[in-house]
Amino acid sequence: MADTKREIERKYASDDSGLPDLTGVAGVAAVLDKGVAELDAVYYDTADQRLAAASITLRRRTGGADAGWHLKFPVAPGVRDEIRAPLSDSVPRTLAGLVRSRVRDAELLPVVRLRSARDVRDLVDADGRLLAEVSVDAVRADRLTDGGGRAQWTEIEVELADGRDPAFLDQVEKRLRKAGVRPSGSASKLARALAETEPKKKRRGERRTATEPVTAGDHLLAYLREQRDAIVALDPAVRRDVPDSVHALRVATRRLRSAFRSYRRLLDPAVTGPLGEELRWLAAELGVDRDQEVLTERISAALADLPRTLVTGPVRTRLRTWSHARGGGSRRRLIAVLDSTRYLDLLHALDALVADPPLLRAAAGKPEKALAKAVRKDFGRLTEQVERALALPPGHDRDLALHEARKTAKRTRYAAEAASPALGENAVGVVRSTRSLQGLLGDHQDSVMAREALREIAAQAHAAGESAFTYGLLYGREERRAELVEAALPQAWSVMARETAV
Repeated sequence: MADTKREIERKYASDDSGLPDLTGVAGVAAVLDKGVAELDAVYYDTADQRLAAASITLRRRTGGADAGWHLKFPVAPGVRDEIRAPLSDSVPRTLAGLVRSRVRDAELLPVVRLRSARDVRDLVDADGRLLAEVSVDAVRADRLTDGGGRAQWTEIEVELADGRDPAFLDQVEKRLRKAGVRPSGSASKLARALAETEPKKKRRGERRTATEPVTAGDHLLAYLREQRDAIVALDPAVRRDVPDSVHALRVATRRLRSAFRSYRRLLDPAVTGPLGEELRWLAAELGVDRDQEVLTERISAALADLPRTLVTGPVRTRLRTWSHARGGGSRRRLIAVLDSTRYLDLLHALDALVADPPLLRAAAGKPEKALAKAVRKDFGRLTEQVERALALPPGHDRDLALHEARKTAKRTRYAAEAASPALGENAVGVVRSTRSLQGLLGDHQDSVMAREALREIAAQAHAAGESAFTYGLLYGREERRAELVEAALPQAWSVMARETAV
């Protein structure tokens, strides 16, 4: 079983002088000598170092208080999430799954062995509580691939204790800098080991220079690559059930699908069409539980706003029962999707798309023309749909028309996002205005779905001999909420149409 720890630390270059005196750091009452630990870690990666390229580390370490398997994901500079698993001879399945979106069907191999003599000090406050652990690490690195290679260095590592204010690390750094100690040039021991043991011939031959996008196709590909990278990066977060990760992954799939449709004059639809269908499948699988969760949260929030005297019968219990019965998915099902061959094939196909894009002739044109044309076309379609919806009388047909307009607003927004680096403020204005419209239309659609759910729950309650009064009251409030949105739409749309220019 794996567990997760948020690691906040800073690394510093060190020489033979060792650790400066830290008793003068604000808040530190004592510096406790914890002795020297001998650590032996073997780092695993693919032959082409896919994990290292993403600043992800996977190691098997013995020695010290936390021997075992450690998988680290970057969160922010100096901040990583460390997932731990017990010692075993092979990579634990739980950790292998978390890197599958990057590793795919490649083999995880030992790439570097690091042996460190860690001289540890604990910084504690006046009550004896741990503030941070400071260590001086004498490191010996052996490359296990590419013909080997060795390096050694000494560094200082300061790791914040759990629950402490990260600002404390600023105080420690101030003291270290005053003593002449400077931050390390490498983000991790593995990064430094790989850099210092890399064969010189390979080091010279693999340098590449990034180029700025020039054509419309360049800009579009940069956007597609960004969304592909987001899917790959969010995969482990979804597996770990990180809040909002499923939603973020769905958004990345939708952005790709929207780009395929909006920019079909730049990309061959014969290639992107099947890919779009696979992305639709993935988004649907991701949404099995998510949509139900959002709907339940909306009804629960509305119920919480009611005075207790208006809640008659076991309403909350009935809502939980209904939500549980409607939940068609599970964590196990979701992980099975991410572990499926179909999903892996989709990731491979997205890689192939960005590596060898099926660009059409128009993609070689100027972005100011080709991208703007696509955004204008989407915006024109949005205009027609909104005006047609507003012309309909309130009711089912208008609800459907507004829902279609919402989907087109989302597509227009994503098209403008892709064009923003090339078109500047004009495209940013479209993104801003369509996001606002999308919010209004989204609230309206959520109200439609909530009313359908309330009718269903009320029928179940009535059949069980329970009062349906509260559900009717909530239904009326949702109906009024939708009416207010519809009343605000003409003015909001008028302002948006007047202020938007591409």
